[in-house]
Amino acid sequence: MKLFELDAEIVRGLVASVRGVEDDDGAPESEATAEAFARLAWTVLIEPADQVAGQVIAGLGARRALESVIADDPGPAVALLLADGVARRRAEQVAGDAFARWRPRVAARPVVRSIEYAAELGLRAALPGDPAWPEGFALLGPAAPVALWLRGDPARLPALAGSVAIVGARAATGYGEHVATELAGGIAERDVPVVSGGAYGIDAAAHRSALAADGLTAAFLAGGLDRYYPAGNADLLSRVGDTGLLIAEVPPGVPPTRVRFLTRNRLLAAVSDATVVVEAGLRSGSLNTAHHAFTIGRPVGVVPGPVTSAMSAGCHRLLREQDAVCVTSVDEVLQLAGGAPPDDETPRTAADPDVIRVLDALGPRRARTPDEIARSSGMAVAAVLGVLGALEVADVVERRETGWVRAVADRSRAPSTAGGGAIA
Repeated sequence: MKLFELDAEIVRGLVASVRGVEDDDGAPESEATAEAFARLAWTVLIEPADQVAGQVIAGLGARRALESVIADDPGPAVALLLADGVARRRAEQVAGDAFARWRPRVAARPVVRSIEYAAELGLRAALPGDPAWPEGFALLGPAAPVALWLRGDPARLPALAGSVAIVGARAATGYGEHVATELAGGIAERDVPVVSGGAYGIDAAAHRSALAADGLTAAFLAGGLDRYYPAGNADLLSRVGDTGLLIAEVPPGVPPTRVRFLTRNRLLAAVSDATVVVEAGLRSGSLNTAHHAFTIGRPVGVVPGPVTSAMSAGCHRLLREQDAVCVTSVDEVLQLAGGAPPDDETPRTAADPDVIRVLDALGPRRARTPDEIARSSGMAVAAVLGVLGALEVADVVERRETGWVRAVADRSRAPSTAGGGAIA
C-alpha cells in the first residue's frame, strides 16, 4: 500500500530533504525510507507522549501502524493490545479512542507540507535507531518520542547523553539567576553539555552561561522550530541553534501549549544524566521535570534557597518529600550526574590563589596564551608559566600550538575549585 497514495519517489525525496542521509540503498520502494516517512508523519498525527501511539508503533512498525490509520482500521491495534494481555472490550475502547484522536489529522497535505516546511527552514529529523539517538529516551517506554526535529548539527545530539538539565522558575530572582549562571558555566567549562527549555529566568541564564563558556547547550522547545518561544529569547535561541541544538517533537507550524510544555519536560529528564532544579515555586513547571526524572530513575539535584523566598518553596518541598539531593556546587552536580569525585592532590593545590586565578582564566575549548592568562588573572607572565608547568605535570592543563586549555577529558582530574566552589 502506498502511504497516502504518494509516489515512492516523492516519499524518498521528502525524507532525504530533512534527513541529510540516505535511509535506503537507493531503491525507491525501500522499507527504511517508508518507515522514516511514517515516523515523520506520526509527529503530525499525534500529540507528544501519546502512549497508545508509541505502543502501536513499537508493535507494528511506524509504516504499518500509519497504514492502519489511513485505512481507518483499528483491527491491527486491537490485536496488538490483546496480545499484550489487554481485555478485548478494553482493547477495543483504547484503540477506538486513539483512532478518534488521530483521524482528524490523517491527510497527505498536512504531512507533506510539514516536511517541506521543515526542509525550507533547514531543519533535520532524527529517528530512533539513528547512531545519534540518545539512549535515555528508551527509559520513557511508549511515551518516547517517535522522532525529533532539530535546528543545528545533528552530530551534536549524541553528546547530550552525558548532559545535565538545569531548570527552574521563569520569574527567577537575582539569586536564582546567579546560581544558574554559576552552575551552567562551571559545568560547560568541564565539557559537559547543558540542556534546558529555553524559557525566561533560570533556563535562559543556563543557556547564556553555557554559551559564554564556549560549551554545548541544547534547548528543548514545546512548539515547532519555525518560531522561537518566548519571543523575548529569540536572539538567545538563535545562538543556541547556531552552536548547539534546538529540539522539538512537533513539526514546524505547531504552536506551544501548556500541555506540550509539560510533555516536553520528560525529554529533559530522559536525555540528561541528572536534572538540577535551581529555583522553583510550589507550582513551577520545573517540578514536573523533576517528577519525570524520579519516575524514570534519573537523579535530581535541588539548589536550596532562602526560607523566606516563595520562589524556593518548591525546591524545599522536593528536598523534604522526594529522593532529591541538595547541590550547591559544580562538583556536587557532576558527582550526582555520575562523574568521579574531583582529585585535589595536585602539585599545587586548589587552595593556592595563583592556581585558582590561572584556572579561572582558562577554558576547555579556546586556547589562551600565557600573556592572555596573565592579563585575565592579574599575574605576572613568569608566575603564570610556573603554575601552568605544575598543572601540566598533573594533567590538569594541556599545551597546544596556540596556547593552553584545561584538560577536561577526565572529570576526575579537574581541581574542585575550577568552578566547583560553593556558590555564594
